[in-house]
Amino acid sequence: QEAFAAFHVDKVLVSKYLKSLQIGELAPDQPSIEPTKNKMLVKDFRELRATVEKMGLLKPNQLFFFLQLAHILLLDTAAWLILCYFGTSLMPFMVSLVVLTVSQVQASWLQHDLGHLSVFRKTKWNRLLHKFVMCHLIGASAKWWTLLHSQHHAKPNCFQKDPDIDMHPFLFTLGKKFSVELGIKKKKYMPYNHQHKYFFITLPPLLFPTYFQCHTFYIAYTKRYWGDLAWMLTFYIRFFFIYGSLLQIKSLLAYYFLFRMLESSWFVWVSQMNHIPMDIYYDKNLDWVSTQLQATCNVEQSLFNDWFTGHLNFQIEHHLFPTMPRHNYRKVAPLVKSLCAKHGIEYQCKPLLMAFADIV
Repeated sequence: QEAFAAFHVDKVLVSKYLKSLQIGELAPDQPSIEPTKNKMLVKDFRELRATVEKMGLLKPNQLFFFLQLAHILLLDTAAWLILCYFGTSLMPFMVSLVVLTVSQVQASWLQHDLGHLSVFRKTKWNRLLHKFVMCHLIGASAKWWTLLHSQHHAKPNCFQKDPDIDMHPFLFTLGKKFSVELGIKKKKYMPYNHQHKYFFITLPPLLFPTYFQCHTFYIAYTKRYWGDLAWMLTFYIRFFFIYGSLLQIKSLLAYYFLFRMLESSWFVWVSQMNHIPMDIYYDKNLDWVSTQLQATCNVEQSLFNDWFTGHLNFQIEHHLFPTMPRHNYRKVAPLVKSLCAKHGIEYQCKPLLMAFADIV
């Protein structure tokens, strides 16, 4: 089915593991698609996927990803060199902070590509470089990210199935339908009528330095991801060694939490603009295309938007083809638009600032 095709690069290898689970085949007179799913849409999307594969749009351009990694490493090095050569007064301190933040966010976009197995054709190379970028350059667990993000892709914006919306209803109420439900039940965890105000000082700046910081270590420890934990420790050893030689302990801790807050703000605004304004509700067991389109929207393409968002401005195409290298989203977008137009499905695409405003 579509979810299987979307997630697995080496389908022959996966089929070997599945063969022992096969219990039979459907009889010719039995329906192969559930009544909640659009049969014609499923058929047309399968044809589209076959076209995408023939066009070679699932094949990565490794020079593109090499340049991504190179500019991340250069910025990471530059952040330290600024403090080393210009001192630790306010101006070099702030410039270094900004440079390291850019490096960290761009590393987040690259680890996202690696986690989706879209950089190399061989899974093992994606996994190995994913550990280097996510664990060593960023300081978080690669397996932790894969565990949560795979669930998000399988059922985006489906309550109790998508971990990205677990903040409902404890911190925010999400989606128009859930807001009504909470009102009817008279359940109140937070002053939701002010959530568009307290959003600015809670989720964007604090997600990384508080929740993610603890959660990635918690999951890595409880699930015994010992390899990831060892890789993660190399980030902290490297960071505190090279910056600790330049900054006093208070300045060092301030530097760490400030760049984490800046990184968190950038990440949250970009990641939420494609999902939070869309339909959020319980799983309706729709077909793959309908599930993804109801929960995602795009942001207009430009060189800056592509770089700033790590090509997540093409969120629709990314969700339909999660293993597709991001440099090919622009090529497949017209085909996806045509499919949506044929079946009367809304294909939302908006300016960057409007996408940010829609979150609020």
